Amino acid sequence: MWQADRMSAPRKPTRLERIHTDAGAEVAVLTFDDGGLNLFDRAMFDALTADLDALSAEPPRAVLLRAEGKVNSAGVDVHVFDGLTDEQGAELWRTLFAELIHQIEALPCPVVYAAHGLTLTAAFEIALACDIILAAPKAKFGLVEIVVGLTPSMGGPQRLAERAGSGRARELVMTGGTYDAATMLSWGVVNAVHEDVDTAARELVARLADGPTRAHAATKRIVEAWRSGGVAHADSVTPDVSGSLFGTEDLRGAVRSFLDEGPGKARYAGR
Repeated sequence: MWQADRMSAPRKPTRLERIHTDAGAEVAVLTFDDGGLNLFDRAMFDALTADLDALSAEPPRAVLLRAEGKVNSAGVDVHVFDGLTDEQGAELWRTLFAELIHQIEALPCPVVYAAHGLTLTAAFEIALACDIILAAPKAKFGLVEIVVGLTPSMGGPQRLAERAGSGRARELVMTGGTYDAATMLSWGVVNAVHEDVDTAARELVARLADGPTRAHAATKRIVEAWRSGGVAHADSVTPDVSGSLFGTEDLRGAVRSFLDEGPGKARYAGR
């Protein structure tokens, strides 16, 4: 839907790097960096879609989403909404769910979001689609779409409700306030707060990438089953999802390593 902008955009406001841990596991680092407020305009949405397409086509063993600049993102460029009809608005959200939110959640590896500063609207909704959110003490979060008469529509309210409860989700969205990292930690939205969040996030994704990523992918599938159908549905898929791990080299090697050498010495290759 952004074809015209793709052809004319002079910059790419994201940067996708593939690096390796000391043990040789591939980690992808996706950085938002437009040289300013990292606003989600059409160029940003377009660049992120392309990056996620690349990650989906060739998944690494862990992904880190981070940003450069004073803020993670000041939110969506309101020009994106100007003049849309109701049909066009609905199509916008369908596209962003399919190309961004659902792609992030479907990646078969851990995805970590690092918030060092202000993280508003689309950026916060993207963070909520990640598996783990880390924040710096000065980070702030908000879904402030009420300032333009809108409700967050990239999955923010429901994913916030999953983490913090429906009452907290309604409060954050309806008041349009910004909430600090300590509050988000106490609500269960943020997993941990670190003074040097970028270093902590890079260390975490390296540890996750070096671990049993096939098991991590299975965990994501089981949790997704719970999200879509509750405990009974998750129970129904777990035997096959978990059972398939017994056919992996990672599990067989780790079991053998545990029996021969004790815990904590296995090495994993994602096979």
